[in-house]
Amino acid sequence: RGALVNTYMGAHAHEVRGVACTSSNDRFASCGGDRQVFLHDVGTGAVVRKFRGHEAKNVNAVSFSRQAGDQVLFSGGFDATCRAWDCRSNSVEPIQVLRDFRDSVTSLAASGYDVIAGSVDGTVRSYDVRTGKAVTDTFSGASSPPVTSVSLSSDSQCILVGVLNSRVGLLDRASGELLAQYHGHKNEEFKVDSMLTNDDAYVVSGSEDGKVYFWDLVEAEVVQTFEVNRNGAALAALAWHPEGEVL
Repeated sequence: RGALVNTYMGAHAHEVRGVACTSSNDRFASCGGDRQVFLHDVGTGAVVRKFRGHEAKNVNAVSFSRQAGDQVLFSGGFDATCRAWDCRSNSVEPIQVLRDFRDSVTSLAASGYDVIAGSVDGTVRSYDVRTGKAVTDTFSGASSPPVTSVSLSSDSQCILVGVLNSRVGLLDRASGELLAQYHGHKNEEFKVDSMLTNDDAYVVSGSEDGKVYFWDLVEAEVVQTFEVNRNGAALAALAWHPEGEVL
């Protein structure tokens, strides 16, 4: 139990900032301070594709499109763009570049033909990649703090948004209405993940105090915390198991 299964080395020369797995778990994408995105084979450990094109060093987030059979990969980075890549093509060019952001793209979530992107400019932008239509929402109006995390509810009708004022908000995708806010954790400096459990009953977030926080979705009250980093180091990255109650 808790045994290390594999370590994937050799692709990145700088820090790793984001990872996304395909639904079949046979491949995963990673990004970081290398100005490119790597596509890995889980079984062999080999890098099967490299996607270059981001104009700034750091690429912050990656996400596969399930609607496209995990063959379209999105990436977002410090160059204030979100780029779409065709994993089946040998082309080195992205198939689409979204440039509406005024600052770094920090987080991504793909749903159907849409990709949702959070940015340091304080916006959450939802794009229909077929039509190019974009919808822009903010957490708290014109002065919204930088967005550090975006994730979707199980029915894709709501967006969970983490921001750099130690708040997590639940937005209605259709109207942009802020349905609820969750607080008690610390997120003032780093990119910290937040998400919903599979049944949408709880909101989960990391924290700069080294803990995991759980809130009741409806009551918006902290119901549980777990200390993960006893030295107090920030707990930035989280992943919820797609089929089980495992964090």
